[in-house]
Amino acid sequence: MQLLDSTLREGEQTPGVSFSVEEKVKIAKLLDQFGIDIIEVGHPAVSEDVKRACRVLAEENMEAETLAHARAMREDIDLVLQVGTPWVGIWLGTSPLSLEHKFHIGREEALGRIRDSISYAKERGLKVRFTPEDATRTEFDYLAEVMELAERAGADRISLADTVGTALPGQMKELVEKARGVIDLPLHVHCHNDYGMAVANALAGYEGGAHLIDVTINGLGERTGITALAPLAVALNRLYEVEKGWRLELLPRLARKVEEFSGLFNAEGSPIVGEHAFAHKAGLHTGAVLEEPRTYEAIPPEVVNQSREIVIDKYTGKAAVKNRLAEMGVEVDGEKLGEIVGKIKEKASKGKSRFTDVDVLEIADDVLELDLRSRTPKRIEALVSFSLNSTSYTTRATRKIVALDEVDQVYEVTGDNDIMAHLEVKSIGSLNEIIEDFRNMEEVERTSTSLILKDYVQQD
Repeated sequence: MQLLDSTLREGEQTPGVSFSVEEKVKIAKLLDQFGIDIIEVGHPAVSEDVKRACRVLAEENMEAETLAHARAMREDIDLVLQVGTPWVGIWLGTSPLSLEHKFHIGREEALGRIRDSISYAKERGLKVRFTPEDATRTEFDYLAEVMELAERAGADRISLADTVGTALPGQMKELVEKARGVIDLPLHVHCHNDYGMAVANALAGYEGGAHLIDVTINGLGERTGITALAPLAVALNRLYEVEKGWRLELLPRLARKVEEFSGLFNAEGSPIVGEHAFAHKAGLHTGAVLEEPRTYEAIPPEVVNQSREIVIDKYTGKAAVKNRLAEMGVEVDGEKLGEIVGKIKEKASKGKSRFTDVDVLEIADDVLELDLRSRTPKRIEALVSFSLNSTSYTTRATRKIVALDEVDQVYEVTGDNDIMAHLEVKSIGSLNEIIEDFRNMEEVERTSTSLILKDYVQQD
């Protein structure tokens, strides 16, 4: 079982996304640390900067192999030879729609192009992966003819592409099984997410005998993207018991890095890497998960370097509040605990939606008369204002700031400052460290920080 990551090629086809060479190198090195088998570095024919990035990445000392993209044309293959990747990914659309409306050629001419391009690449020492684009909408008899020809021409692997994400999982599994009956080459699957089924289809392809699955970080790609690395890798590891030595703990870091470089951010509820992936809110849920995490956690958060969050709001139960106060050194039970929970729900009913550790302590103080000076909140909130140097782009600095885990919200503002950020940290020491990181950003001229002592919600 192998994974090919296409963040640097398919991912960069996401509207609005363009990675610099330096950003591509950083992403590739993280993917290599994670344990990706093949990194697709780009399509050299696209532009000079893509071609340069492909060459730079091919020269990096990585465990992962590199593959460059090419149309079924000798000119594209020559460019792949120039950048120096050992693999070339040759593709040609094989569905009636592709042949008629994209290439304006018939089936026989398509077969000729496939034969010529694969033979040309093999004669020049390249390893070849051939992709019949739109395979899932190609009549199987013709697809079988294409795959058999590609095998005879010397292709090392065949990739079956669900180019517009129209396959159902059962269909994808059946297609891979049928393809295995036609050729002896390892099969890959490339699944798009137009119907939201890319991960399901990729896993179905694996069940059918696929040797490799294409992924991107955060599921980037054309339109709605392709199979996302994080849920696919974790599902393979934990549900299918695939042991590859993947460093699953790097998944949040990969997600954050690509968020930073792309400017596109995962939804809070995204599997594995989303902000709320391991958050618990309902009273019965939190009580159960505190006693036995497996009741409401399919994946232990520590496996993917995430942490469990027990949300305190109007849905809160006694177990969650008791646990949160115990973490701050306050032991409470019985009627007093019920009274504290009641006050939290009362405040929530009047419009307060976020209860920090300070808020919980203050409510507990009303009931228990605590000495708050001796209590240390679990988290500290602060507002940081940024003034940028005159040569910097505000939007680029904003993307860097908002990508940090500690940052909750970022605003571009008028006046003496350019940006204001709200963040939460575990200690004053952590706050000092992140402020130092901010000051080391090339765009930042100066910062100022205010600790939040208490927030207020306007009440009717």
